[in-house]
Amino acid sequence: MTIPRGARRPTIADVAEAASVSRTTVSHALNGIGKVDPRTRERIKKIAAELGYRPNLRAQRLRRGEARAIALASSMPFAVAGGPSRLGFYMEVAAAAAERALVHEYALVLIPPVQSGSALYTVDIDGAIVVEPAADDAAVAQLRERGLPYVTLGRPTAPDDDALYVDLHGGRVVELLLDHLRVQGARRPALVVGAGTRHSSVDARAAYERTAAAHGWTALVATAPEDGGEQAGYDRCAALLTEHPDVDALCVLVDAFAVGAVRALRDAGRRIPDDVMVVTRYDGLRARTCEPPLTAVDLRLDRAAADAVELLLGRLGARSAGGGGEFAAGAGAGAAAGADAGVGVGAGAGSFVGGEGAGNGVPAPEPRLVVRASSLRRR
Repeated sequence: MTIPRGARRPTIADVAEAASVSRTTVSHALNGIGKVDPRTRERIKKIAAELGYRPNLRAQRLRRGEARAIALASSMPFAVAGGPSRLGFYMEVAAAAAERALVHEYALVLIPPVQSGSALYTVDIDGAIVVEPAADDAAVAQLRERGLPYVTLGRPTAPDDDALYVDLHGGRVVELLLDHLRVQGARRPALVVGAGTRHSSVDARAAYERTAAAHGWTALVATAPEDGGEQAGYDRCAALLTEHPDVDALCVLVDAFAVGAVRALRDAGRRIPDDVMVVTRYDGLRARTCEPPLTAVDLRLDRAAADAVELLLGRLGARSAGGGGEFAAGAGAGAAAGADAGVGVGAGAGSFVGGEGAGNGVPAPEPRLVVRASSLRRR
């Protein structure tokens, strides 16, 4: 039913009168509470729909003591998470998470990079997804202080953080990139990562060192500050090329750093990929529009973000029910039980043991290598 412009919107009293029941009965029927005969409940819902009645969401939330909103938060600076266009890793996650949250009638609140201050103290939310938290993550600290549940996208690295998480396969991603470089002829590849303690850096370093040992490479790891963005990547790679002129491949995990690395190679007179190959982790706008386009990895962030929403809403459901019970964990994550106990279940195929060392992880879909001109040598 379409309500004419300017007409009074139906109220709960109108529904009660049309259904010949009390307003309390209507409220219980529409909110799924109280002892209402199932046939009466369905009749009331049908009448409410026919009248075009819409409940007062703010009043509902106040009665239930919930905001029906979750936050997406990270301490990653926009220099690496979004870039000048703001269309990067963080925003891809946000779009997918917002879509999945809305399916469950939750709003997604996007929090700018949390470094310090009161970013997460001033928003009315029921819980949060923290993207790739560092060991001393400011967003996690604020959520804990507020007593709000959270899950993480990417393995938490703090020793005392046993949060549920969606595993982004940090080590596996680097193995894919290094195996590709080796096949293309790399014998002296270097790894460039962010200077922080996010799982993407920690797991990358461990995977690189394992691979270097397996193939007899001399391990060469360089770090750059996250907040330096492209310029930090340029500066660090320029220095690396001066210090180690025999480097023949750069595995640059942060895509902003990788774009800077390409500039540094050009300024040093090195040809890409003939002299030095370049690969990066995230197959985003930077990788696709760089010249040459960068070999990268499809992290399946749409599925991973949706699974993180399901994990968080499962925690919220378990919390409101007293911490027990089961919850559905979405198409990618399968079903996970006992959220507060930290039990994850793999992608519809039984139990999952956390990919990089912990057991609280639900695996994102398998990452996929996207090969481009920056690492394809002429044969």
